[in-house]
Amino acid sequence: MTVRYRDGIEVTLSTGERVVCDADEPDGDVNVVSHAHGDHLYERAPGAVVWSPLTRELAAVRRDELPATATDDRLTLVDAGHVPGARAVVIEDPDGTTYCYTGDLSTRDHRYLGGFEPPEAEVDTLVIESTYGEPEYVFPPPAEAAAAFREWVRETDTPVLVFAYSLGRAQEVQLILGETDRQVYVTEAVAALNDPIVDAFDLAFDVARYGGDVTLDSGDALVLPSQTNRLSFVETLVEETGAQKAALSGWAVDSSFRFAGGYDATFPLSDHCDFEELLAVVDAVDPERVYTCHGSTDSLAREVRSRLGYEARALKRNQTSLGEF
Repeated sequence: MTVRYRDGIEVTLSTGERVVCDADEPDGDVNVVSHAHGDHLYERAPGAVVWSPLTRELAAVRRDELPATATDDRLTLVDAGHVPGARAVVIEDPDGTTYCYTGDLSTRDHRYLGGFEPPEAEVDTLVIESTYGEPEYVFPPPAEAAAAFREWVRETDTPVLVFAYSLGRAQEVQLILGETDRQVYVTEAVAALNDPIVDAFDLAFDVARYGGDVTLDSGDALVLPSQTNRLSFVETLVEETGAQKAALSGWAVDSSFRFAGGYDATFPLSDHCDFEELLAVVDAVDPERVYTCHGSTDSLAREVRSRLGYEARALKRNQTSLGEF
């Protein structure tokens, strides 16, 4: 096999060299980081990494160790449209085979980010994420979801606590909230990621740092990392201020997301492809074979086979033969 899911996605070239993408402990001859979300970013740094300059800057915020930036003539980075700095990678094997590993991706334009477009090179093997790889996950246009969220903020007469991934979604949320009359606060974790993004895109976030000296009132909004939703300080804020909680995520397509998270409102704004867009990417790339990874892998592979007619399989961790799919 030439494509495996071990610690990250591993492509073995005809030379015997291994290209390892998005591993916790990268050990490839060439190592790739597609973007700086925690589930794609290394835990133990290798000596060097192929990545975008912005992903390197964001990694410097999130990790103590910072690898050198590597280049390789066989690898081409392509905008993934997912979050600032995110890249897909096209790998050209000396034997003529071309691979594309998407990392996480979005084909939609989101304010200052353009969407993923298929690489110009002919791709033999596509390794595509499948976060929303089930047919029920179809999103409204981003502008529609943003408008619904903005309207909810304007109609809410209490402080609002907005939960979003610190990298990517949180920056989009800040821009949307900037179109309301709220004073917007962000945590230190969000603010630290804002700085490289401001420099890279010449943006301005009209926000203030939230701290213990800040008392939220009805004209305020606080953007918090999504994983803090259930922390005790959040519940204390709600009790003391009467704040309403909102979350923006593709999972909001399913009403159970709101109730499971204890949110007052949810909005289906995502920085991933939805199900139909994943199928459209496969069709546009038009590869010889497709491997699905990271999410609803079995569902997406099945739909790619049945709807589009491509050879498609779900990557299983540590498989050693095609018979283990």
